[in-house]
Amino acid sequence: MKFLLHPSLQAIPRRLPRSRRVNLVFRLSALILLLSVLEAFYHSQVSLSIPRPAEHHNLDEPFSIGCQDVSKLVTRPRESAVLVMLARNSELKEARKTVENVEERFNKWFNYPVLFLNNEPWSEEFVRGMKEVVSGEVRFEVIPEGIWGPTAGLTEEVVGEYLRKQKEEGVYKGEIEGYHHMCRFYSGEFYNLDALKEYKYYWRLEPGVSYGCSLTYDPFVMMADRGKKYGYTVALWEEPNTCPSLFRTVDEFRTQNNIPMHPNWKAMIDEETNWLLKPAPIRWLLGKVLRREHYDIKGEKWNLCHYWSNFEIADLDFFRGEQYQKLFRHLDKTGGFYRERWGDAPIHSLAVHLLLGAEEMHHFSDVGYYHEPFWQCPQNAKGKQLLDNEMIGKAPKGMGEEQEGGHGCRCECGLGKKGDWRRRNNRGICLEKLQRPAAYVRPSWWDLRRRRWPYSVGFDEEGRYVM
Repeated sequence: MKFLLHPSLQAIPRRLPRSRRVNLVFRLSALILLLSVLEAFYHSQVSLSIPRPAEHHNLDEPFSIGCQDVSKLVTRPRESAVLVMLARNSELKEARKTVENVEERFNKWFNYPVLFLNNEPWSEEFVRGMKEVVSGEVRFEVIPEGIWGPTAGLTEEVVGEYLRKQKEEGVYKGEIEGYHHMCRFYSGEFYNLDALKEYKYYWRLEPGVSYGCSLTYDPFVMMADRGKKYGYTVALWEEPNTCPSLFRTVDEFRTQNNIPMHPNWKAMIDEETNWLLKPAPIRWLLGKVLRREHYDIKGEKWNLCHYWSNFEIADLDFFRGEQYQKLFRHLDKTGGFYRERWGDAPIHSLAVHLLLGAEEMHHFSDVGYYHEPFWQCPQNAKGKQLLDNEMIGKAPKGMGEEQEGGHGCRCECGLGKKGDWRRRNNRGICLEKLQRPAAYVRPSWWDLRRRRWPYSVGFDEEGRYVM
């Protein structure tokens, strides 16, 4: 009878199993999709979440609110510290302006030594000009041969080819060999200089920068008293094409040395991408297969945030310690300082977030600082400017008004553009991200949605201290 049935009726027994197979495939696909979504949600919202400090308070507070009576502080023993400037003979005008500014705003009271570094012999004019403006000891050192230069094993031909390629690709300062030398020097070799061995702390200065507030306390003493190892001012995004493989290389060091993904390291990971787009298979594809720029091997993406290292007050023992120097050697042997244009700023930033806890880092929010083209400048603390203090002296003509909740001392903003009294001219997105591990009180989702980024931990967007 089977052969007498219409062909369409003969196909019915075969259709049933096929439909069941299709249904099974659909159900399995739906299950896999659901599990991927749940995994992506858990990974983004739980695994990468940054908990509030267990101490139930902010882990970083201002060192000072307003001006301090310097006469009571200068009698306290100094820390073993030095102000350091890397400069060229041709930068005498800019270097002198910066040092005069720092002397007027800080060092005329505390008289810390100033060390000048150059990769070439100093001119008599530069030495004479700087000795005229430094209140304490001043030293002029030439960087030893073999320290200022390319990674061992890189020939001039190879370096030249790297620089030509970076120029063609429009990498910022990628074609300047001396800039690569400087970044490598400040990333590792700097900390092992004989000229720095006697010191524990350093304050990095740069020719041409300006300080808009008076610092009437000793930052080195405060760093020691509060267990801080790294201090900064401005946080920004790095230029993406300068360091495509840097984050992956640092994270390789992390995994090789079994360093956990603690909250301070998680602050470096991008959470802006919609979590729905980051399930495990996609992360695996981006990180391990495609090896996308700024991704680690597990598919986590660096948010590109870093501290501007042209201002640093930091613990030299940390940077010349075994862990940091091991990290530097790991980076150096890859040739990335020349194959790409790795900067010392992102390297320092990634390192401190990898090797330090949030409680060991400090935002110098009370320091008015300008390095072209960006600045930060705090509100002046109301009633705490000590205008009659003879040792501090007269207030500058351009001093800003005193404000409730302010914490600056004799601050004169508008450093970058006269009359521009904004607290900063760069958005606080990176600063909020990087400070999150230290922040118990955080801006609300609505504040961030409205781009109301806090000036610092414990401050509102207008720079008023709220804690």
